[in-house]
Amino acid sequence: MTKTKLSLIALALAAGLGLLALKSRNAPAKPNAAKRPNIIVILADDMGYSDMGCYGGEIHTPNLDYLAQNGLRYRQFYNTSRCCPTRASLLTGLYNQQAGIGKMTEAENQPGYQGHITENTVTLAEVLKTAGYQTGMTGKWHVSNTFTQKTPQEQLAWLNHQKEAGPFSPIEQYPTSRGFDKYFGTIWGVIDFFDPFSLVNGKEPVKSVPKDYYHTDAINDTTVAYIREFAKSDKPFFLYVAQNAPHWPLQAKPEDIEKYKDTYKSGWEAVRKARYERMVKMGLIDPKTTPLPETPAGAVKWEDNPDREWDARAMAVHAAMIDRMDQGIGRIIQALKQTGELDNTLILFLTDNGASPENCAKYGPGFDRPSETRDGRKIVYATEKQVMPGPQTSYASIGARWASVANTPYRYAKAESFEGGINTPMIAFWPGGITAKKGSYSDHMGHVMDLMATFCELSSAKYPKQFKNNEIKPTTGTSLVTSFSGKPSKGHSELFNEHFGARYARQGNWKLVSAAADSTWQLYDLSTDHSETQNLAATHPEKVKYLAGLWHQWANTHQVFPKPGKQGPSK
Repeated sequence: MTKTKLSLIALALAAGLGLLALKSRNAPAKPNAAKRPNIIVILADDMGYSDMGCYGGEIHTPNLDYLAQNGLRYRQFYNTSRCCPTRASLLTGLYNQQAGIGKMTEAENQPGYQGHITENTVTLAEVLKTAGYQTGMTGKWHVSNTFTQKTPQEQLAWLNHQKEAGPFSPIEQYPTSRGFDKYFGTIWGVIDFFDPFSLVNGKEPVKSVPKDYYHTDAINDTTVAYIREFAKSDKPFFLYVAQNAPHWPLQAKPEDIEKYKDTYKSGWEAVRKARYERMVKMGLIDPKTTPLPETPAGAVKWEDNPDREWDARAMAVHAAMIDRMDQGIGRIIQALKQTGELDNTLILFLTDNGASPENCAKYGPGFDRPSETRDGRKIVYATEKQVMPGPQTSYASIGARWASVANTPYRYAKAESFEGGINTPMIAFWPGGITAKKGSYSDHMGHVMDLMATFCELSSAKYPKQFKNNEIKPTTGTSLVTSFSGKPSKGHSELFNEHFGARYARQGNWKLVSAAADSTWQLYDLSTDHSETQNLAATHPEKVKYLAGLWHQWANTHQVFPKPGKQGPSK
């Protein structure tokens, strides 16, 4: 099926819009340059810090590169290290535990671990609606409690599209119950990109998809439909585009995989070194303060890797998924141009955590992972790399070594509080509002919770003390607007995190951090060692004690109750 036909299908699924009359490609910009901007947030899923071309990667991302070259790139912008906690923080302007999601979407009997965005919070959509904004969302929700069936067999039948079982989570927790006028996407986290589970249009389940459906295209084409509809009104609009790509399973279109069939055959270290050199050359990092960490002792060299063919293919599929996402972002940009909205639209692009080091195949089918396709083909979980990644019938992930490459130049990855887990690439693009030099970098220390304060300032919306008879927690974010001028802008003086025991406290350039599997505090001076290669804990015990005290104070006042226990599947 052609891309045009897929777009029309996405339109129908998303909003019942039918065939829309496209505005002239040369539509003039709307009058009144001082009017409030449209706002679009695009969130990638499990994408590494250096995957995009404009952050040093070899992946073809011309549309994201366009936004970066005509906007602003942030060097130290932070998420909360995992999918749903980051989404909760981004949507509410709070630390994720304050918003009710300290771990995943399972409900626990503690305020910070309800597994859904709680009622004493407000979302970006709810706040912007009070200021007259039209609101829409496409893609991955993943901030509501997930229903499951009584038996594993019933659960698999549901996941395999062989039975219907009602809502995927409580309807009152769906996006359209939390401020979004329109929504098309998946309520749960993990998906089959060719036939996703938990797909809904508004509150209604989408019971079937076209034969050549691909979810990344549907997300982006539906976003285009929303833009064209919203642009008919004089009211500004807010769109939250929550991509599922490039989260595992590694599934991409063959023509996109073909582009990268030879790209990764040189191996982990060669690709990592090339990325680092490009990052230095483009001025994104300073090699004096951000060295390239050494490969861990004992790590298998590429030439000694018996699975070179499989591993090169895995990273090629990862790249293909990002490439396809970028193609769709290009269509979003084009729609803004055609409707005359581009100059007065703030676009923010970022990712929810670092690239994933997981071997997703070991989880096997169950919970949110099917055992076979809708038409009965068995899905192979490639625990022994016995099938190539890419098609619908294979569940695989890039693994720890490629995740390290994707997160160049930082150590560790998704779920950890080291820079490789929490430092997200972030692009801000707004021709009518950003006065910083085009293509420049910002050292403003920002966090996903800052989007609430930023959008309130730009929209003149008021962050409420009460909403729907609930007392609302004050936002912990700060506005990014000062950083848009290109003048010195510091941002947060302190930041904190906790997730499954991984944690950090940062004050200025000092960062105290511990891994999920080892609670021992490590200390780094990020002004001289942003790659976190030189642990200074032994030489600065007083700083360790002081920052540890700050972390415990924060934990006690922000509903943080770290619990021991194994991490579940990524989701």
